[in-house]
Amino acid sequence: MNARTDPSILSVPELCFATVPSGICVPYVISGSGEPLVFVHGSLCDYRYWSSQTEFLSKHFLCISVSLSHYWPADDACIQGEFGWKTHVAELAEFIAAMDLGPVHLVGHSRGGCVAFYVAREYPRLVKTLALADPGGPLQIDGMPEASLPPATNVLRAKVADLIEGGAIEAGLELFVDSVSMPGFWRKSPAGFRTMAIDNAATLPKQFRDALPAYSRDTARDVQCRTLLIEGEKSPRMFRNNVDKLAGWVDHAEKQTIAGASHGMNVAKPGVFNRLVHAFVSSW
Repeated sequence: MNARTDPSILSVPELCFATVPSGICVPYVISGSGEPLVFVHGSLCDYRYWSSQTEFLSKHFLCISVSLSHYWPADDACIQGEFGWKTHVAELAEFIAAMDLGPVHLVGHSRGGCVAFYVAREYPRLVKTLALADPGGPLQIDGMPEASLPPATNVLRAKVADLIEGGAIEAGLELFVDSVSMPGFWRKSPAGFRTMAIDNAATLPKQFRDALPAYSRDTARDVQCRTLLIEGEKSPRMFRNNVDKLAGWVDHAEKQTIAGASHGMNVAKPGVFNRLVHAFVSSW
C-alpha cells in the first residue's frame, strides 16, 4: 500500500496495524496528506503523545505516529522479540519501507530521538529530514572516559524500577517524570498524559536494562540529512548538552530553543513546537 495515495486513510485518524517483515506488529495512526511526517515517541509514551502535533501538522503533511514494540496498545499478538533500542531502530525502518513512505521527515523525542537518529544514520535513504527534540542517550566526548549516565541517575532509575515492579506505579512514575522534566511536573501533567504513562509503565524497567548508545562526533558525522535540534530552555542539562553537541557535530544541523519549556516541550508549548517543525520541514 502506498500510504500517500490511498484515500481511505486520509480521513479521521483511527488505530491501524502494520506487520513488518520481521513479524513485529506496529500500531500507528495516520492523517492528512502530502509529504510523510513520521513521529517517534520516547519513554512511557506511544502514538498518542503526538496528538497536539498531528492535529495541526496534518493540515500540511501526511502525519504518521507509531507505537514502538512493547508500548501501548501492544499485546502478545503484536510483540515479537526483546525490548531494545536496536529492535526499535530496525522495526521503524521496516515500517517506513513496508508502508512505502520513504524518504520521510522523521521527528523523535527523548528516547525516540535516539531511535530516530540511528534510523537516519543507518538507513539514510529512508529519511529526508530529521528533527530531534531533547534526544536521549549519553555523550562521548573526544579524550574523555567512556560515556555513561551519571551515578546519581542510575541510583534514581534503580529506585524507579523497584517501585514500578513492586506495584507502586504512580510513585515510580512521579519520581522518574519529575527527574527528566522538573519537580512537580507529574502532578501538574494532564490526565491524558498520566494515563498514557501508566499504560506504558512496564516498559520503563526494561528500558533501564537497555542502555542507549553514546552520541559521538563520529556517529554524528554519518547523519547526512538536514537536522533540526530542539531543546527546552528548562530541560535537564543532559538533554541540552546533547542538543548543543549534536548541533555542532551533524554537518547540516540547526538548533532551536523553546523558551520556558522543559523536556515535554511539544506538550507544554505545542504551538511553538509545531511552528518550528513546520518551518523546518517546509524549507526542504
